[in-house]
Amino acid sequence: MVVKGEESDKILELFLKIGLDERTARNTIANNKVTANLTAVVHEAALANGCDRAIGNLLYTVATKYPANALVHRPKLLEYVVSSKIKTPAQLEAAFSFLSNVASEEFKRNEFEEACGVGVEVSLEELTQTVNEIFEEYKAVILERLYRTNVGELFGSIRKKHPWADPKMAKQLVDAKMYELLGERTAADDEKPSKKKEKKEKPAKVEKAVVDETPAQPSEEELNPFSIFPAPEDNIKVHTEVSFSNGSVLRCYNTRERLDNHLKVTAGRVFTRFPPEPNGYLHIGHAKAMFVDFGLAKERGGCCYLRYDDTNPEAEKKEYINHIEEIVQWMGWEPFKITYTSDYFQELYELAVELIRRGHAYVDHQTPEEIKEYREKKMNSPWRDRPIAESLKLFDDMKRGLIEEGKATLRMKQDMQSDNFNMYDLIAYRIKFTPHPHAGDQWCIYPSYDYAHCIVDSLENITHSLCTLEFETRRASYYWLLHVLDLYQPYVWEYSRLNVTNTVMSKRKLNYIVTNKYVDGWDDPRLMTLAGLRRRGVTSTAINSFVRGIGITRSDCSMIRLDRLEYHIREELNKTAPRVLVVLHPLKVVITNLESGSVLDLDAKKWPDARTDDTSAFYKVPFSNVVYIERSDFRMKDSKDYYGLAPGKSALLRYAFPIKCTDVILADDKETVLEIRAEYDPSKKSKPKGVLHWVAEPSPGSDPLKIEVRLFDKLFNSENPAELDNWLTDLSPNSKVVVPNAYAVPSLGKAAVGDTFQFERLGYFTVDKDSTAEKLVFNRTVTLKDTYSKGGK
Repeated sequence: MVVKGEESDKILELFLKIGLDERTARNTIANNKVTANLTAVVHEAALANGCDRAIGNLLYTVATKYPANALVHRPKLLEYVVSSKIKTPAQLEAAFSFLSNVASEEFKRNEFEEACGVGVEVSLEELTQTVNEIFEEYKAVILERLYRTNVGELFGSIRKKHPWADPKMAKQLVDAKMYELLGERTAADDEKPSKKKEKKEKPAKVEKAVVDETPAQPSEEELNPFSIFPAPEDNIKVHTEVSFSNGSVLRCYNTRERLDNHLKVTAGRVFTRFPPEPNGYLHIGHAKAMFVDFGLAKERGGCCYLRYDDTNPEAEKKEYINHIEEIVQWMGWEPFKITYTSDYFQELYELAVELIRRGHAYVDHQTPEEIKEYREKKMNSPWRDRPIAESLKLFDDMKRGLIEEGKATLRMKQDMQSDNFNMYDLIAYRIKFTPHPHAGDQWCIYPSYDYAHCIVDSLENITHSLCTLEFETRRASYYWLLHVLDLYQPYVWEYSRLNVTNTVMSKRKLNYIVTNKYVDGWDDPRLMTLAGLRRRGVTSTAINSFVRGIGITRSDCSMIRLDRLEYHIREELNKTAPRVLVVLHPLKVVITNLESGSVLDLDAKKWPDARTDDTSAFYKVPFSNVVYIERSDFRMKDSKDYYGLAPGKSALLRYAFPIKCTDVILADDKETVLEIRAEYDPSKKSKPKGVLHWVAEPSPGSDPLKIEVRLFDKLFNSENPAELDNWLTDLSPNSKVVVPNAYAVPSLGKAAVGDTFQFERLGYFTVDKDSTAEKLVFNRTVTLKDTYSKGGK
């Protein structure tokens, strides 16, 4: 019934006080449901005497969009709105998403504030810089389309980087930047293409739809992150200059003849390489490197080598080599060829001899400490100018094992006065009397990364040598060496490395916590190693989707929030993981009005949208007079905001019947609940609000299927533990919780290692390799709660 008369006038006055314009207010009053909701929200917020328009608009959004399953938490949200801790539509949308997942469960302020960006302030300077970067990226498109540019796409890019930024400020900056780039908007900018032209020229109609009528930002899958890279035939242009202390400049490029020879070998195709060092297990940062290296080759129809950077025999193991090959395949990549830097040891040695002959290398006898001191002081080694013939003789002695380990190195003669410390006569070879895992005991001198990497890139005709930003300062050395040896020069490009919060990515730190047993091996599900993520139940496609969403940018490496990865994991598992019923901490419930010994087979859904005529979308669960619910779903004292079971209260057993608690059996301490007595409603006429998951005795006196469940959480408490001096003290004591005797429905007994399920109301879980025929072990992959805001997807 529509509100009328005096009451209508009072409500209109109330809505006007909170800043609604009169038209919106009157339209609202015409809708009873919205009127009731908005009136309740205003009074809950204690703003019946009015507020500013910005807050009023947020209240209106709360009244129309707030998730119905979390009404108990609405007053808490309104506190944040009234105090302007939540002040933008993006924050409010994030709050709705968070509260919808929480439902009636406990409200955790810290998690809520983190999910909604409470306290996050984006300065004008930060926003201006971001707008400038985005306009630079889209400049060519804007100049082509002028004021018919889809600015929604620009705002989408801004929101992706700064989800909590003031949208009005962003709009002002975008408008100003458009004016700066295009000048005054003219009438021609607002003209639409004639209908006659659109009818005749279908391509123009498509272009119009793309430019004018498509409000949505292109999905990550539609974008081509590899379009930034040049074609192989363009590698004749100068793209790097190396300045020397004497004032000369080396302009790095290939001669026409050298490039033609290269293109003849490669047939003009893109050649890349993924070059991991086999001294540990790969982590999620390597997933980004794989995506860049293999992805570019795949997108251009080229080839990508899997090349082991095995120049340090002391740190390398066959175990790591085998693991890397396995993980590359698991991640969905197929190497063009598997090679080793050690495959080229002979060529590298011969080129080192040539380097000495050309006067660009010398044998040095300084100790590591002396080399460090001289480099810091920009001083030449005492042996830098020794005769070429002498260095050739000594280098041959090094190769033949006639010089003790540590008594000599081969150093490149570069530029000790350079502004770039990576030109301070880097070491090319050192002596190590250590057998090599791939090359055997053939060599006792081994090349350094700085010497071998660029040469092998050239020998393998790599077109695009891609690496992370910390290698940018090595460009000078990379090109200097190829130049003085007259070798083909690949195109070098650096991108930001991937860092994820609440973990460590350093191989040294990972190796330390693995070898010292702070975790259970390289594949511990708490680690961000790819083996650990796989064991945890994360799929390679979810990881690749996460990496693709980050992009291949050169922006300085920032920390990517863990919940961003978890968002991509949930997105996939929500579609692929069937639902089952599991109780982690069982509390016995005896149904007194159901005959003992009788068992009903009920249908439970594997998928929430299962069609009733699709039998494959259902599984059978037994229902008997003894069932088990979560201990946390029962309280001795009821409250309005609680939807579990309590004395005298009813709740619905999912897929089964409503039950009402009629009695409670306590232990001798009069506090511990041992058992609940309840009655069920076979007619299902009662409609309790709470819905509980449960597991029943499959037959009289038989326990349900027992499983072990491992609940994994963040390994470190701090977002960036690597910055801490005592980073080991930041390890979370709650990163792994073992539940040894959880109960599950019988159908779960057929699960195999690697199978993934959604345990209803609990999260996503996968079968661990520790499972036995007697007992299955499940790892929690991720919880159901998604705290990653929509603004940042």
